[in-house]
Amino acid sequence: MQLEFHQLDRRWEHLRVRRPHPQRRLMASLAESGQQTPIVVVLSPDHHDRYLVIDGHKRIAALQQLGRDTVEATVWEMNAAEALLLDRSLRFSPQESALEQGWLLSEMEQRFGYSLEELARRFDRSVSWVSRRLALVNCCRKRFSSKCAKERSRRNWP
Repeated sequence: MQLEFHQLDRRWEHLRVRRPHPQRRLMASLAESGQQTPIVVVLSPDHHDRYLVIDGHKRIAALQQLGRDTVEATVWEMNAAEALLLDRSLRFSPQESALEQGWLLSEMEQRFGYSLEELARRFDRSVSWVSRRLALVNCCRKRFSSKCAKERSRRNWP
């Protein structure tokens, strides 16, 4: 959903560290490609026409600096405390391996028809990064297929 900035309650913005260089990169990315990831909000318990921002404070700031007046948002249907805890648990989960990233990229490419360029834009990465992860997945598939074929022939399986 599209929300205007005046509808957002940014009371937890102070919980984020400000880093000028990454913020400039984010602003450049938003200027070039637009907003790829919606912010996360919950309905304000105090004002039913306002939304508490859970995640996306830096995107909001960058969009404002670019002169935009709306932001794409996803509303989580839970209270603010639950949303903050869920956001934190997602943020502190271990980073995906390159293979896991490749599996997701491969699924997005095959099932949904995304091109390498679109995947790179959506993941805010280079086409080379996407290509390397897809190559890793293909390499693993070939090795697995080869090992399975050898095992089948060794055991006389069809």
